[in-house]
Amino acid sequence: MTRIVNNDQYSIDALELGPMENFIYVLTDHGSGRAAVVDPAWDVHQILALAEQRGISISDILLTHSHHDHINGIEQVLQKYDAQLHLLKPEAEFWGKHLTLPTLHHGGDRIKVGDTEIQILHTPGHTPGSACYHIHDQLITGDTMFVWGCGRCDLSGGDPEQMYDTLRKLAKLPGNTVTLPGHNYADQTTATMEEQVQGNPFMHFHDKDKFVDYRMHIHDRVREEPYHAEPADD
Repeated sequence: MTRIVNNDQYSIDALELGPMENFIYVLTDHGSGRAAVVDPAWDVHQILALAEQRGISISDILLTHSHHDHINGIEQVLQKYDAQLHLLKPEAEFWGKHLTLPTLHHGGDRIKVGDTEIQILHTPGHTPGSACYHIHDQLITGDTMFVWGCGRCDLSGGDPEQMYDTLRKLAKLPGNTVTLPGHNYADQTTATMEEQVQGNPFMHFHDKDKFVDYRMHIHDRVREEPYHAEPADD
């Protein structure tokens, strides 16, 4: 477990769980003792143990997308807590799972965990309804953006042209925004948006066709994990 953020209002803890090096994030609002878990999966007992240790109640579940490796712990969390599940409407339609009480959102919506406000960004490309969660200077990116990488677009629901547009939109966020990815694939666990723009090869393209070719046909042949920063060509 790594505590990424800890200020007077809220904290964010990261748990690296499962065979795919998933990062599961727990955001805690200090004033209310309420917490949101992002993409609960794999060793859920560790998530529940963290909540018990901190004396917090998981009131919300935030999904970045609906791939199995990001959702397989939802039921276990709901067995313990009466939590509200949040996802974007396009992702719910793509997923097709009938959930009892989901709260469906549109890009730009804002929700609160206690007094901590979270903005939901619609960031399609990896899946049609992929979401990033923007909390002050932090951006939880799921599989949309890794440190020095981005999610695959050749899986069900993927679209490299949408991914290109999404990454160019994210690049406009303030440079001090810290990206918190869904997997531990790189030589560091977080990066600022300024660092991503400089060192993430997917952020270096200004031609959509070239981006699509790189994402779909070149990247997985030429790069190995852990990813390292790659400066843009002059």
